[in-house]
Amino acid sequence: SELIKPYLGSKYKLTEVPKSLIFPMSKHSGPVNEIQWCPVREQSHMLLSASMDKTVKVWDAVDTGCCLKTYSCHSCAVRAARWSSCGRRILSGGFDSMLHLTDVETGKQIFSSKNEFRISALKFHPTESNIFICGGFSPEVKAWDIRTSKMLRVYKAAVQQTLDILFLPEGREFLTSTDAVSRDSADRTVIAWDFQSAAKISNQIFHERYTCPSLTLHPKESMFVAQTNGNYMALFSAQRPYRINKKKRYEGHKVEGFAVGCEFSPDGTLLVTGSSDGKVFFYNYHTARIIRTLSAHKEACVSAIFHPVLPSLLATCDWAGEIKIWQ
Repeated sequence: SELIKPYLGSKYKLTEVPKSLIFPMSKHSGPVNEIQWCPVREQSHMLLSASMDKTVKVWDAVDTGCCLKTYSCHSCAVRAARWSSCGRRILSGGFDSMLHLTDVETGKQIFSSKNEFRISALKFHPTESNIFICGGFSPEVKAWDIRTSKMLRVYKAAVQQTLDILFLPEGREFLTSTDAVSRDSADRTVIAWDFQSAAKISNQIFHERYTCPSLTLHPKESMFVAQTNGNYMALFSAQRPYRINKKKRYEGHKVEGFAVGCEFSPDGTLLVTGSSDGKVFFYNYHTARIIRTLSAHKEACVSAIFHPVLPSLLATCDWAGEIKIWQ
């Protein structure tokens, strides 16, 4: 992309809050569950989307706003999709319990596996590019190696569903957020795991009685944020014992049972989240104040993500199947 080229050699500038819509992109016929910019900086004009319409799409979301490719390997809703670190493959998981690793150019499956459960969360290991973790409607979370197409490890939690997975820096530990919340107890809502031994490090991290549909890591500080169904985001240390910061709560947006994603800007100054009323909220990370809101969608906005290279470009998606690019 000619737009990205001038930025590749320079340091990321301060993130600005986008003000105007560049591309409305609506080719999905069902809710969009997840969007992700391509992690290869030179190819970061490409945006990946996974939808309830059973498809995964790749878009040129920087230059044209056009859909480049549609992948229809799933027979049910696609709940999770991730770029590989090389940008040449897409890992997807869906409610058909299938895992697929697809070659971006040819559309062929490099790896496919039937799981025993519907998949709702996938993450690649941050330093081992051939390893990923998948979770879903099961008490178990599994680590896979795509070179051997085999399962490496099983992590057993006494829960019904894994909502999200977050690797901590270096990938020695990871977190899972789960649906394990009852009236009298909130342990196991967020669980920390040792990646190698599959041992639980802690399940006493978040004590409020809300589930956390998404987790996100700060790009520079050893902190992570949990989106909660209590209509606020909670801030935690990413080092043991993963203490919550009681002084900072990011509130004002609505979650209301949607799997609303949240993310930091690449420079770590802003925290952005969708909202079930269709708005996008921008919070100052340090003060937890709302800087601005954007009336982005008519339906629930479930994801808002900053571009990794261009300092004010934002992609958002909603429950009506629409993706929008803002600047």
